[in-house]
Amino acid sequence: MRYKKFGRTGLFVSELCLGTMTFGGGDGIWGQIGDLQQADAERLIGRSLDAGINFIDTADVYSDGRSEIITGQALRNLQVPRENVVVATKVFGETGSKGINSRGMSRHHIMDGVKASLKRLQLDHIDLYQIHGFDPATPIEETVRALDNLVQQGHVRYVGVSNWAAWQIMKALGISERLGLARFESLQAYYTVAGRDLERELVPLLHSESVGLMVWSPLAGGLLSGKYSRELKAEAGSRRTTFDFPPVNVERAHDCIDVMRGIAQAKDVSVAQIALAWLLHQPVVTSVIIGAKRAEQLDDNIAATAIALNGDELAALDKVSALPAEYPGWMLARQGDPRRKQLAESGRA
Repeated sequence: MRYKKFGRTGLFVSELCLGTMTFGGGDGIWGQIGDLQQADAERLIGRSLDAGINFIDTADVYSDGRSEIITGQALRNLQVPRENVVVATKVFGETGSKGINSRGMSRHHIMDGVKASLKRLQLDHIDLYQIHGFDPATPIEETVRALDNLVQQGHVRYVGVSNWAAWQIMKALGISERLGLARFESLQAYYTVAGRDLERELVPLLHSESVGLMVWSPLAGGLLSGKYSRELKAEAGSRRTTFDFPPVNVERAHDCIDVMRGIAQAKDVSVAQIALAWLLHQPVVTSVIIGAKRAEQLDDNIAATAIALNGDELAALDKVSALPAEYPGWMLARQGDPRRKQLAESGRA
């Protein structure tokens, strides 16, 4: 297990992060995603820690708070030293009494949300507190000021964001810098070899501003697990048949799976491991969030950290998964080529 610097901070996190969306179950999508209760969840957390994972991600809305409860109790039961684990959770969705102010990114909801999460997790602080979505009803300045208050009060160590557009993140970073507030140190976003959309605007932003990237759904909701092909449809009751998310260009995904299957067979590993290994080879990625229902799934995912993809394999995956050119990207590339050439030549001088 390798460890990477988290954003612009001095914190280091494991390249894999254990996601807890499968903990708790319940009605609706939560029962479809996973129904792990305390004992099974503890086994997965213990196994992850033994493998060197020091990063755990949850959210207040997962299974209506039961995921946080199970995660906190597991850390207590396993007697994990607090300084040895980085715990991340999120705030945004409707929680608690489901009143008119029980969602969004207002100071009101953030302050209520952090107290409830700390109680469920049985912790005195949250290492990474993330905004789970964009709230068009709340000014960004109100949100970042509230988060800074939590950092100053010691309830939260670092703050991050999830599922925001590049302009929204940049605006928040500008406000934080102008006012001297705690800034977003990470983005949690969807990214796979079959879904590289964030490379258009978000990846350049992350590189420019030294913001870390946590990847959610690295197997595209199971589509890249190797269980599916053009000929082999999803089994009844599988996640993709009950919860078809995230949206994927299916033809491009199957083209990627064809190439990954060949690489996996040559290395005698699973297709899922190749999908994860591709992400781990991307310089912008800080940590990849893996979720599992069974120990063997978790072990298979962890094994991806040992896979080295060579230049030819990476080139084949990049080619089959390449995004179609869009404006202004093709114009920026065209106009910038002469200056990039000059930069490269000056580095060789």
